Amino acid sequence: MNFLSTFVTFENLHEVRRLCHWGPVIALSVIAICSTMAILDSIIWYWPLDTTGGSINFLMLINWTVLILYNYFNAMFVGPGYIPLGWKPENQQDTQYLQYCRVCQGFKAPRSHHCRKCNRCVIKMDHHCPWINNCCGHQNHAYFTSFLLLAPLGCSHAAIIFIMTMYTQLYERISFGWSTVKIDMSAARQFQPLMPFSVPAFAATLFALGLALGTTIAVGMLFFIQMKVILRNKTSIESWIEEKAKDRIQHYQTGEEFIFPYDLGTRWLNLKQVFTWTGTPKGDGIEWPVHSKCHQHSLTIEQLKQKADKRVRSVQYQAVEDYNGACCPLSKGLQTFFRTPCTEEPRIALCKGDTILATRGTKWWMYGDKVINEEQMIAGERIRGWFPRRCVEKCHYDTAASDSTSDKKVN
Repeated sequence: MNFLSTFVTFENLHEVRRLCHWGPVIALSVIAICSTMAILDSIIWYWPLDTTGGSINFLMLINWTVLILYNYFNAMFVGPGYIPLGWKPENQQDTQYLQYCRVCQGFKAPRSHHCRKCNRCVIKMDHHCPWINNCCGHQNHAYFTSFLLLAPLGCSHAAIIFIMTMYTQLYERISFGWSTVKIDMSAARQFQPLMPFSVPAFAATLFALGLALGTTIAVGMLFFIQMKVILRNKTSIESWIEEKAKDRIQHYQTGEEFIFPYDLGTRWLNLKQVFTWTGTPKGDGIEWPVHSKCHQHSLTIEQLKQKADKRVRSVQYQAVEDYNGACCPLSKGLQTFFRTPCTEEPRIALCKGDTILATRGTKWWMYGDKVINEEQMIAGERIRGWFPRRCVEKCHYDTAASDSTSDKKVN
């Protein structure tokens, strides 16, 4: 009951501030609207005290709401788990296989990544979720995935209640012209509803039905995406690392064989790495069970190779226009305005003359690191993000690949 102890004793009072964000506000509002309307419509459609079916329906509805909120708040407040600040491996020789985080002033353990939103290195980071305003990682992965399963199930149940309530209440009021379509309504007429089904009630039910169906589809898709990576004992970030590893090997024709080190061979064993009866995931977040042909640093070594390859492939650009860092800058053209990247990754402000090392991009936007001065580098700063393509020009003499860089890797 980690969630209860955290919430009751307020040991982490600052965590409550996570609720003050558009993601939790929208998510909890959807839960509140669907649950409240489902309970009210259950009273109108299938009074729980009259029949056994009505009682079961009502109890299941309450059960969905409790389980959804329990897993949601656990995912938010238990958190993903963080690498201690200034962490170093016990064996100093292992530091050559690890990336160094200048923000946290320590090395990144295997499977950990630095989150710009949380400003910490997260254990087994999957992604930063705006709906819980927290990262999904080692400690809360099971809670988050359970929430993704329960939310569509609860919303599906609520959607059935909404549909049946509207049908039973409108059956005798509106003639649909369906002379051959008949549904036995005797059970619904056994009692008089305690609340009138007025026009505002119909509008509210119809609105809640739209929310329930939309949530079922959207969150249900997220659940299947999560299960796809969990059954291979991966995270979303590690899936992307694996794709880049195959691309690197194919591009350079190195003849290497990349084996994902954390796939234990069977879906059941992989599943048990995340879901346990106690609710606490296996492992300490530092060392992990690995494939027989791999070792603890197989993936981190691949990450270092990809970082080196990224520096080689980066292209140097120079800013020719000022850019204030706006998400949708109308002054940079309609195409730039409407084709802004649909991501929470930051935009970086540019001044004419700034140098940027671009690593990827679209037709209208580019992503890269701004070249900063030595003082900023020592302070651990790193400025990277999206910027409009029209604001930069490619340097005639690209020195990005030849610039010397630190042996220690940054975020």
